[in-house]
Parts: sequence; structure tokens; C-alpha cells
Amino acid sequence: MTPHKKNLVHTVGLLSLFGSVSILAQENIQPVGQEPEQQEVQPDVQAMAEYGGVLTPKGRLVLEPEFQYSHESINRMTFEGVEVLSTLLIGVFTAQDVDRDNYTASLTGRLGFTDRLELEMKVPYVYRDESNRVTVSEVDPDFTLDRELSNDALGDIELAAHYQINRGLDGMPYFIGNLRYKSTTGEGPFDISRSSAGTPQELSTGTGFHSVEPSITMLLPSAPAVYFANLGYVFHLEDNVNQQVTQDNEDLFIRDVDPGDAVRLSFGMAYSINPKTSFTLGYKNDFIGKTKTEYVNNTTGSRTEVNSQTLNVGSLLLGWSYQMNPDVSVNLGLELGITEDAPDTTLTLRMPIGMDVF
Repeated sequence: MTPHKKNLVHTVGLLSLFGSVSILAQENIQPVGQEPEQQEVQPDVQAMAEYGGVLTPKGRLVLEPEFQYSHESINRMTFEGVEVLSTLLIGVFTAQDVDRDNYTASLTGRLGFTDRLELEMKVPYVYRDESNRVTVSEVDPDFTLDRELSNDALGDIELAAHYQINRGLDGMPYFIGNLRYKSTTGEGPFDISRSSAGTPQELSTGTGFHSVEPSITMLLPSAPAVYFANLGYVFHLEDNVNQQVTQDNEDLFIRDVDPGDAVRLSFGMAYSINPKTSFTLGYKNDFIGKTKTEYVNNTTGSRTEVNSQTLNVGSLLLGWSYQMNPDVSVNLGLELGITEDAPDTTLTLRMPIGMDVF
């Protein structure tokens, strides 16, 4: 621990979907009648994942192994036909039951390059599994069509830089500027194998498109709590796919694909139970725009552009953090989806390990 942190009396672990940040609050003891000397309360970061936080001290390296599991289930009943009366439907009922499980093991490294600049790299390995069962009752109530898909491979490697904008004096919150880049090292939706009918034979492990995300993080220590908020915008870069696919017995040539950009918002509060343990309550929401796809029908020669629907992914964040020693902590986060587009549950376990390298 650096000399300017000697008066440490309280540690708040801040755990959410975007990471775990430990804030060190100081208590300055001064002789009676003497005005306290103004000092910078420099927070210390034990783990800061996707969106940034107060920086890792200069020369400090944090290695963070992480395991994440998410589950999503979709149960949908559709009807195609004619409604004669409110109790008489003539047509076809289709029931669909989809279960998706994602397992991600990753290693993140963060280095305090200066007292205000931190560099980060994250390398994930992804395993995905999906089961899809469709029942058409008018054809045969006992007939079901089952499809099992899975895949495991390297995910999209991420690089990030975080810069602390201000010193947080006079009760001001800390503001941190973040810039994150996501690569295409994972297998994207146009990289996976498909059948002659165009049906996917495996699942993608990456987005398939480059993205750049600038964001700003605010942290406001108010012992024994810390308030946090993050606002970011994800630019998904357009790409010329130039790939032949088959869909509904039609040969299509996919040309340009422009994934929808996203606005990210999150906020919450971390509360310290004791100097080693804290919990977090927060909320995050991603507003994802329409994806534009341009393709050519090789049979008719017509060119068409289609747009997907927008997505609203909102989740409640719960977290727990325990400081085992000054260099090692354990962080457990739970994300509960509260909108239709969000995964049902996401469980994340992290163990940041800090060390001095220069």
C-alpha cells in the first residue's frame, strides 16, 4: 500500500455487472484548532471489468480470472389462422421452447501505466449450448422437432484504456473516461457452418463485427456507501460480408451488414458491511438499435434491405465482495433480467489478484 493511504479506516467493495471497485476512504486526525490539510482521497481498484472505475495505482498489475454463466429460456405460443369467435380459432398452433446456456472463462489483465492511466486486456473462451423444441399440435400433438446446437472457441478479445479525469477533491465525484475496443477473434454468425438449407449447424462465439465503446464513469464515495453510474455508446462498425447463404430454398448473397449501435446506462450503490465485506445493488439497461442487412436474391436478381427490431435489455444487479487480503479478493455478481430481451440470469465469479511490477 502506498504511503498516502496510511490513514485507511474503511473499504467499500463495489461489485456490479461492470466490475468490482474498492474505494479507500480516509479519516484525517488533526490537532484541535488546526485546519485540516486538504488531501486527495485516492481510491484503490481491486477489480474493474467492462466499464471502468478509479484507476489501478502506477506500477500495479491486476490479473483477474473470471467465470460467467448465463441462462435464457423462451416459451412462445403462436397461432396462424382465422378467429371466427373468441372461442373458435381455425388454424395452426405452434409451441416453441428454447433454452440457451452460455459459459465463459476469461482472464483480464489491468496495468496502472501512470497514476491516471490504466490499460486493460481481456481474453475470453466461450462455450454455448442451445436446445430448441417446436410442437405443431394440428399436425400431431405428440410430434416434436428437437434441435441441439453447441460450440466452444475463443471469444472476442477486448482492449481498453481508462483515464481518471479529476482528483475528487472537496466532495466532488470521480470521473473516469473509458475507451473499449472489441475484436472479431471469436466465430461470428457468418463464420459458423450451415447445412445446404442454410440452417446453422453450430453457434457463434463472437459478434463477428468490430466495435468501439467510449463511456464515462462516475464514482461518489459517501461512507459507508459508494454511488456509481456509467453512460456509454457502442459503435458497431459496418462490414461488407459478401457471403452466400440459403434461406427458405432461396439463394441469397449477403452484402453489407450494419449492426445496431447501443446506448448503455447503469447506476447503483455499494454498501460496506465491514472493512472486508460489501454488497451492491444496481441496474443496467442497454438500448440496441436496428441491424440493417442488404442482400441480393440470386434467383430474381432483386436487392433488398431488411431491418431487425430494436432491443431493450434491462437487468437488476446484485453483488457481493470479500477482501481476503490486500492483494486478493473474491467477487460474486448476479444479474436478473427484467425485460423480455434480457437473459433470465447471469452469474459471475471473479478473483482479482494484484501485484507490484514496477
